[in-house]
Amino acid sequence: MTFHEYPDLDMLALRLADRLASNLRQALERTETVLFVVPGGTTPGPIFDTLSAVDLEWARVRVLLSDERWVPEDDPRSNTKLVRERLLTGRAAAAQMVPLHEEGLTPHAALEKLTEGVEPALPIDVCLLGMGADMHTASLFPGAPGLSAALGPEAPVLTVQVPEGQPETRISLSARVLRDAVALHVVITGAAKKEAVERAVHLPPEEAPIAALLDRADIHWAE
Repeated sequence: MTFHEYPDLDMLALRLADRLASNLRQALERTETVLFVVPGGTTPGPIFDTLSAVDLEWARVRVLLSDERWVPEDDPRSNTKLVRERLLTGRAAAAQMVPLHEEGLTPHAALEKLTEGVEPALPIDVCLLGMGADMHTASLFPGAPGLSAALGPEAPVLTVQVPEGQPETRISLSARVLRDAVALHVVITGAAKKEAVERAVHLPPEEAPIAALLDRADIHWAE
């Protein structure tokens, strides 16, 4: 784990967007199309705003969410909505989004079709993740049913997760797929999350799912 601390949130957004753009350029030099995995939630919005204006061959970039809540795509809690409004605008509008939601189907019914769309784009070239104060990442929550299978070396590409205390069923990339990213970044803000990631280093992934990735990750933090 490499820890990067920034003086404020604005600087975090600017510098991390620059780092991600550099990773994407390097990936585009290696291969015709690249896969860029991004999180939902509130933290990445300013990073997306900056990144969307970067001069990049966005038409060769595939954008995929790390996880999605099973809600309509126009729902305020939809990660797809966030990415379309904050990242896939400006220059980045030329990028293609790989779906992680299927209207009219349940998550289990959609799983095979969504996997067929995701699998050919793998492995991940550049991955940005978030983390909750409970040490979850993507939709891999401590104690959730099926978590062990999603953390295992033989995990499928996508898993359906029903975290206790969360209002929606979710679909998530497995830890195996996230670990395979060429460049792996985790963005966190606030003292509570800094303390959480420091605790996670000493915990098993079943208790702290982010721990499954920390040995490969760059952590980016600001108060």
